[in-house]
Amino acid sequence: MKLVLRTNNPVQLDFAEVLLKDAGIASYRLDEQMSVTDGSLGILPRRLMVADEDFARAETLLKEGFASEAPWTTGS
Repeated sequence: MKLVLRTNNPVQLDFAEVLLKDAGIASYRLDEQMSVTDGSLGILPRRLMVADEDFARAETLLKEGFASEAPWTTGS
């Protein structure tokens, strides 16, 4: 397993998980329970892991997914 994302932002984590799932890449969240024990203050980042053989593809997908501008921010 390799770390593909570490974040305190639950929306970013959800988005990354959906991107990977849509590409057929299984991902696993770690440290969610630890973040709850800190009082849900968001102090401890959550980790998103993928299998070693999926890492390069997952990393590319996330870089592309997070680099693109959200369609609702482009103003017409």
